[in-house]
Amino acid sequence: MAKSAVQFKIADVSRALKGAAKGGMKIGRAEIDPATGRIIVVAAGEAAESQSALDRWMEADNARAP
Repeated sequence: MAKSAVQFKIADVSRALKGAAKGGMKIGRAEIDPATGRIIVVAAGEAAESQSALDRWMEADNARAP
């Protein structure tokens, strides 16, 4: 099996997070698509995406605790 090319580097993520913080954004999380290398910085307190059925089920305490 051949190794696939790396789409992003740690420095890319660090640069995106530092830039957002310098711009005044309170960072909530960063999402990275390993296939494309797309880095998305989400602000803290930003409305969350609609939950999947699995997320709702887990929040309803139906999932076992680790």
